[in-house]
Amino acid sequence: MSDQVTRLLVIRHGETAWNTEARIQGHIDIPLNDKGRWQAERLAQALVDEELHAIYSSDLARARHTAEAVAQTAKLQLNLDNSLRERHFGRFEGMTQEEVASQWPEEARRWRQRDPGYGPEGGETLQAFYDRCLSALTRLAQQHPGQSIAVVAHGGVLDCFYRAANGLELDLPRNWQITNASVNRLLFNGEGFSLVGWADNRHLDGPDADGAASLDERTDGMVARRA
Repeated sequence: MSDQVTRLLVIRHGETAWNTEARIQGHIDIPLNDKGRWQAERLAQALVDEELHAIYSSDLARARHTAEAVAQTAKLQLNLDNSLRERHFGRFEGMTQEEVASQWPEEARRWRQRDPGYGPEGGETLQAFYDRCLSALTRLAQQHPGQSIAVVAHGGVLDCFYRAANGLELDLPRNWQITNASVNRLLFNGEGFSLVGWADNRHLDGPDADGAASLDERTDGMVARRA
């Protein structure tokens, strides 16, 4: 492996109450629920032996608080970057998919079909969101050649990363998991991304896992320095 390759751990935030209700979070700043905080702690312990050189996170609370647990265990400063935020869903935010379909059936159809040029009123198009996410990840990876970094973000953001690493079109239906607080591994060779491993959530198994609500696999919809 080239010493200029950047190794990336890309991680979705822990669970929130709106995950369990399947509400579209977008840019609304929803905190972790009890299970999400538990997941963040388990994640931090799972990464204790990783040789991380930097940790970056979306500035939204659900991602930031997940990343803070990792940063504290790794004894690293957490860097916030608002370009790692979830897609802005405009007037859809706070609603369920069923509520969107009831009020705006044609818009819901275009959203379900993953039309790259479509964006809800007040929100981002899918293409603009993808471009934002890939630009952010590329910028961060370029800053750390030969190093390992962790990036904590959101379900939609990680979907963009997966598609980029596998050369998949934006309108292809998703058939891969993006679970809360799972570990996903990518490489950046200076030109593009490749997939090493995906959806490793073994650290969330065990006897105490039964005390919290089940993992949500649906789309998301401390002082730190800003990157």
